[in-house]
Amino acid sequence: MAETPSMLDEVKRASKKGPPPVHLWNPPYCGEMDMRIARDGTWFHEGTPIGRAPLVRLFASILKLEDGRYYLVTPVEKLGIRVEDVPFIAVDFTRDGTGAAQNLTFTTNVGDSVTLGPDHPLRMAEGAPYILIRRGLEARVDRKSFYRLMEIGEEAEAQGERWFGLRSQGAFFPVIRAAELAG
Repeated sequence: MAETPSMLDEVKRASKKGPPPVHLWNPPYCGEMDMRIARDGTWFHEGTPIGRAPLVRLFASILKLEDGRYYLVTPVEKLGIRVEDVPFIAVDFTRDGTGAAQNLTFTTNVGDSVTLGPDHPLRMAEGAPYILIRRGLEARVDRKSFYRLMEIGEEAEAQGERWFGLRSQGAFFPVIRAAELAG
């Protein structure tokens, strides 16, 4: 009798062909998995940190957000996991160009790389910056990167008032009202 492939086997098979198309997969819900992503970006399984970065990247590649809940999905199963804030941390960025031609490219703790812009916008929530990485999944920008970003920010008109913010791919992303920054 053939053995049913495990979730890990399915993930490994899918990842050999490039990023898994999790947005196309709609398998049945199979229950909750004892997996948690802490606010600092550490992944835990059954209460123990997952220390193998390749395994974390593999799990991150099959992470899906549906109706405000996070799941690990394969073509044949979907398991719920807990995420304390957002699943990723933007741990660094590079700057290419200046002014309107500036591009800010962020790298996450799981190796994703995206350029801030209309397809990957920045939002502020409770004083923390978040950037959209893929398919509704966000990364919180770490503190050291945020401080570096504030050194290259600029003032511009947005939403009918002056804002201090960031420009990338020709778009402006408000961070804080200029009046609040001055006060």
